[in-house]
Amino acid sequence: MSKNGLDESPSHLLHRVLQIALDIYNAEAGEDALSQRQYAVLKALEGTDGLSQTDLVKLTGIDRSTLADLVSRMLAKALVVRERSATDARANLVRIAEGGKTALTDMEPRVLAADEKILSLLSPPKRDSFVKLLRKLTSARESELSGEVKPRKEKVPKAPKAEKPVREKKPGKKKDKFSAKKMKKLPFPPLSEGAAPGAEGEDLVHAPIEKTT
Repeated sequence: MSKNGLDESPSHLLHRVLQIALDIYNAEAGEDALSQRQYAVLKALEGTDGLSQTDLVKLTGIDRSTLADLVSRMLAKALVVRERSATDARANLVRIAEGGKTALTDMEPRVLAADEKILSLLSPPKRDSFVKLLRKLTSARESELSGEVKPRKEKVPKAPKAEKPVREKKPGKKKDKFSAKKMKKLPFPPLSEGAAPGAEGEDLVHAPIEKTT
């Protein structure tokens, strides 16, 4: 554990994770390959008839100024083409070019290898959870920026309730252990138990009393 608190800072830890991810990506991609951002743009354009730069900003998370410069360099490399929108003459669409499709196909296995190597740093049970948390974090931020969801307010913990004073019981008369109710529940032996042999059948309670003269 670091003494300066950096190991508890989400921004610092995410920056370090990004550095690790980019190092692994560059090692797997090799020289003169697509950059991670170029790959993201081509992947977003794949299977579409073209997207506006606004759409690309939303899909890739790349800021507008960086994306504009990135698209210009990709145009020079014939990875993408720019054309007027058929529905809006004032808008320009960016579409993937044949060179971009070839480069994307070539990069697919390399990117997959990089992703697997990044996730291999975690134990198998934690890999899916890690990706889900990253997706949830980006989605929450995008929703917040678009105004769809207000930032969550942390709940203030309620103060603990004061304990009620325990009242001392006043000394009173002790109840007899053998109360009437308990006496009813006690099993009593039959009256004949313990009587002398031959006395069975005799009235053991109301024996005849002899009169004295």
